[in-house]
Amino acid sequence: MSETTDEADRALKTKHKALWSLGDYPAVASEVIPATGPRLAQACGIHAGQRVLDVGAGSGNAAIPAAQTGADVVASDLAPALLETGRQHAEAQGVTLEWQEADAEALPYADAEFDVVMSCVGVMFAPHHQDAADELVRVCRPGGTIGLLSWTPEGFIGQMFATMKPYAPPPPPGAQPPPLWGDESHVRSLLGDWVTDVDARKENLTVERFGAPEDFREFFKRTYGPTIAVYSNISEEPDKVEALDRELADLAARHFDTAAGTMEWEYLLFTATRQP
Repeated sequence: MSETTDEADRALKTKHKALWSLGDYPAVASEVIPATGPRLAQACGIHAGQRVLDVGAGSGNAAIPAAQTGADVVASDLAPALLETGRQHAEAQGVTLEWQEADAEALPYADAEFDVVMSCVGVMFAPHHQDAADELVRVCRPGGTIGLLSWTPEGFIGQMFATMKPYAPPPPPGAQPPPLWGDESHVRSLLGDWVTDVDARKENLTVERFGAPEDFREFFKRTYGPTIAVYSNISEEPDKVEALDRELADLAARHFDTAAGTMEWEYLLFTATRQP
């Protein structure tokens, strides 16, 4: 990597760290999507005695349930503020695990160090997908499990990113869209021949947090870093703010069951075995 490229990468990672420190992502994890973490830990078959790495762990949505099984868990994330909140949540629940700041594209761990390497809507936001996938494989022992839970492109969150894209600043050169991790063929191409015994299935998360489509929009405008960043980008253009407000409410309305007061958010649950 050239010095110029290296500097650009550091700047990009600094931007990502700041992005996920905006708002209150732990509120999203605990109030909106808490079921995703336990679902991934279950799918990975995590149990006592295993050494587990959660990449892009945030505030521990999957890492804490994994540690509750008795496994030895490391929760890693680029944003230290999220890790600190996770540490507090774990202590409040009497759960012990290690929290470590780390870049998903350059993990500070030895080859084959972990029995399970997982990520719950975390690694999908690393900008260079192949670099991140190579790291997932590298730190997983042969015969170990790689488990991923990612929003699909066609599901609600994938469509939310598509809706916000025209209002967002251009992505950095080489950065790939996060919802691609919710496409089975894309993940298979990233992991390639390094994995076997692939189990990929689309499932839905039932979200009960919002009373109306507008409630979703306002909550994400307050708490979700990517949404906050997009609105910041157009803050001096009230016509665009009004248009995005309308488009996000319309999107949410199309996914909102008024009678039940719920939404269905699709994700890809992907597990595989690291080739022996």
